[in-house]
Amino acid sequence: MEKIASDDYFDYYEANISGDLDRVCYYFEMQDADERLYLYADTIAADFPEDRTEVYQFPFIRREEISDVPHWLKEAVVYNIFPDSFADSKRGISCAAKDYFDEKTGQTLHTRLGGTIRGIIENLDYIEDLGFNCLYLNPIFTAAEYHRYDLLDYYHVCPNLGTDDDFRELVSEVHNRGMHIIIDGVFNHSSWYFFAFDDVVKNGENSQYKDWFYGLKFPVKRPEDGERPSYTCFAYERKMPKLNTSNPQVRNYFMDVCRYWLEDFDVDGWRLDVANEVDKDFWRAFRTVAKKTKKDSVLIAEIWENSERWLQGDMFDSTMNYEFRKVCRDFFAFGKINAREFNSRFVDMLLRYPFPIVQGQLNLLDSHDVSRFRSLCAQNSADSGDSCEQDKRFRLAELCLLTSVGTPSVFYGDELGVVGFEECDYRAAMPWANPVKDNRDLFRELIKLRKSNDCFVHGNFRVLDYDERGKFVFARETSSKRVVVALNAFNESNDSFSVLPDCKPIISYNYDAQNHSIGAFGYAIFEVK
Repeated sequence: MEKIASDDYFDYYEANISGDLDRVCYYFEMQDADERLYLYADTIAADFPEDRTEVYQFPFIRREEISDVPHWLKEAVVYNIFPDSFADSKRGISCAAKDYFDEKTGQTLHTRLGGTIRGIIENLDYIEDLGFNCLYLNPIFTAAEYHRYDLLDYYHVCPNLGTDDDFRELVSEVHNRGMHIIIDGVFNHSSWYFFAFDDVVKNGENSQYKDWFYGLKFPVKRPEDGERPSYTCFAYERKMPKLNTSNPQVRNYFMDVCRYWLEDFDVDGWRLDVANEVDKDFWRAFRTVAKKTKKDSVLIAEIWENSERWLQGDMFDSTMNYEFRKVCRDFFAFGKINAREFNSRFVDMLLRYPFPIVQGQLNLLDSHDVSRFRSLCAQNSADSGDSCEQDKRFRLAELCLLTSVGTPSVFYGDELGVVGFEECDYRAAMPWANPVKDNRDLFRELIKLRKSNDCFVHGNFRVLDYDERGKFVFARETSSKRVVVALNAFNESNDSFSVLPDCKPIISYNYDAQNHSIGAFGYAIFEVK
């Protein structure tokens, strides 16, 4: 067995077994000097059991339990776009919000900044130039609010964003560039003007859709702000009634939605909102439909906590890895944990799932739901112009994002320094003409490095060294190559980097090779063949 990690409490060992057997019995033999012990089932004993049924057993390896994350997701570098905020022209967004009255639903569809599908198309060259090879779009379907998480129509692009044909063109242009595209699916709840809920409001207990929703108390009405709804909502949002996804009719409706966008529009996958509040059998059926329609489509769940039960091969390929953000926030942005504590939490995160699953986890620092990471970096920084500590902390976090195990996802505008603690700020208009902080060269450099070295996609992750301050050194390695990443997340120089290779770094900042020293918030990356 190979030691693969250590934390404050344990050393972790791993052995990979290959072969044609689908039933496996195993035990652990431990030897210390002259003493030999056997660990099996719930027993530690000096004698090996005669009955093989007493040892650990993996009775049958079901096909559904074998992690089968699409290969392209592991190689993806994702650019996450919040459509309303990104662009309505080449390198521009007018911020001229124009609400739209939708005759089909009878509702006014609101915008805030006026981004469009056409704006995304016209800036694909910008995204590609940075090195990204996958788009993830927050909701694009017809909805009343600018964020589009209150869906009215699951079969059409919101008119404020453009037309269905605009989206077909976007998908085609994305694929022509060898890129992929993932869209946001909101199946936990709908708008209170979604046709089924509207029918419940109008027809009450006689509605054929009354079982599509939870907790209905008749007569159902749309409450004023501050009134208690007579139905179950998502997160107390009165305009978002919760869908009963265990209902066969609801399930069939959304299975068709799944099939429609994969088949008719050729999207490459779904990011699935509030996935842990949806019926698990719904997701099993959804996976079956998605994989049958498009075998290499990906399913990424929005789950903020431990996701083991959802990543067993029968529901999702990946989840949004908010734990990655939390650990990086506490180490790089806030500086409230040292490298030893960072290692312990990082190792726990990496060992939580099988390695093929970890390779496809959607690692992120920012999203449409959280304060911008660069803003967090300012809270523990002593700023001084262009070389301010805030940006050095942010740079280290992005370095970690783009060199770690998993699929990195970057929220639009991070490369241009967008900041913000409140929703209206962290979803701000893309600052095309006036970047807050131009980090495009940093992203180009790190993404190019990641895409040019298969260690970052296929290589294992081994921590080499850390201390009680900010020193953290790790390796990404395959059978033929090794890349060593060393960083110092503290605001003081550290001269104890003795494990570094005796070669010139391929990328570095604030690194002193002669003294094996990395200055405050510095880093160095070495390639060892």
